[in-house]
Amino acid sequence: MSNLPKIAWIGLGIMGSPMAENLIKAGYQVTGYTLEQDKLDRLAAAGGTAAASIAEAVQDADVVITMVPASPQVEAIAYGPDGILDHARPGALLIDMSSITPQTSIDLAKNAGDKGIRVLDAPVSGGEAGAIEAVLSIMVGGQQADFDAARPLFDALGKTIVLCGPHGAGQTVKAANQLIVAVNIQACAEAVVFLEKSGVDLTAALDVLNGGLAGSTVLARKKDNFRTRDFTPGFRIDLHHKDMGIVTDAARTVGAALPVGSVVAQLVASLRAQGDGGLDHSALLRGVERLSGHTTGK
Repeated sequence: MSNLPKIAWIGLGIMGSPMAENLIKAGYQVTGYTLEQDKLDRLAAAGGTAAASIAEAVQDADVVITMVPASPQVEAIAYGPDGILDHARPGALLIDMSSITPQTSIDLAKNAGDKGIRVLDAPVSGGEAGAIEAVLSIMVGGQQADFDAARPLFDALGKTIVLCGPHGAGQTVKAANQLIVAVNIQACAEAVVFLEKSGVDLTAALDVLNGGLAGSTVLARKKDNFRTRDFTPGFRIDLHHKDMGIVTDAARTVGAALPVGSVVAQLVASLRAQGDGGLDHSALLRGVERLSGHTTGK
């Protein structure tokens, strides 16, 4: 039998499934629960154990990891008679890797602490590709001792792993991350339309741009999406819309101005209102095309 901690994984979506599978590859015993049967079947095929409920998944776990879309879902799986806090054993470590409001994370840590359950907020950046390749950036909020205990797990999931401060700090840094990513994608999208309308070879232009100061992880990861207009979701517009709401509200609370970020938040919202919410966030290009009267036929 392995001496590694037993893991319960709640939420097996685009990010959660490959992340759970990477823990299995690292030798951890993972029991998972999610709402979609095909995702449970995928976990079982990878060597994990499918649970029929949250209670069944978490009851014997040393560590419970959650990866769900937003604050309401975190609250739904954490609280209530069927939730994590009523069924995880005292002393367990709850690591929420969802992207939610900092206040939700702070409240969760307090309520879990009342039941003897330790908590870290540990949202990630890197998208589906980063999850699959186990090269995520993981920004963590919580206590140093809990971070140290979780570090081997994080090492199986990501490459850049930093304790950013107390509970909620990880979510605050993730909000800043999503601000930077959205503004970066928007700038890249505007550049793509500008280049195409100018008659420049787009592939050549993006390659040389990515080798200079304009280069970024966003451009490296998304330039093929821009070039081929493949907007298969790695991170959906719907979720980035949620995240822009988080950073806008949090910035207002602390009195930080987001003059560019606020405009991009509205552009994300506009794209979602036009029915593109299920597309990858690189589909911000579609909004620029509409404003520019630009069509590629792709």
